[in-house]
Amino acid sequence: MKFIIILLSFFPILAKAQASKNELAIQQLLHQQEIAWNNGNLDAFMDGYWKNDSLQFIGKNGPIYGYNQTLSNYKAHYATKVAMGHFTSTILAMQPLGKKYYYVTGKWHLARENGNIEGYYTLLFKKIKGKWFIIADHSA
Repeated sequence: MKFIIILLSFFPILAKAQASKNELAIQQLLHQQEIAWNNGNLDAFMDGYWKNDSLQFIGKNGPIYGYNQTLSNYKAHYATKVAMGHFTSTILAMQPLGKKYYYVTGKWHLARENGNIEGYYTLLFKKIKGKWFIIADHSA
């Protein structure tokens, strides 16, 4: 019985370690997106998104669906390195929603020659085949 009590006392530690591992993986994904954006590589930036027709992106013009449509919109609005500017992202909060989902709130900023823009985002991440992907993005 004493062994079981000792074993159970480690579960919160293990759960915290798993949360930290997941949060680190998500932070790394977002950092890689920043690097890709700042290198002018929208295709690499999109590697963090779920390559599926059910991907949801909500921007100032309302929701759109699908990986290809999201990529197409990015390419239309940010066709040049000058239009893309320098992107920074700051995570404000991360919340696990079970073993396979995370909800992330953050702030984005684009420093551009033709005027800086910034706003906030919420991202829903899903762990698919051991890797985290953005399955819904609401950026405004």
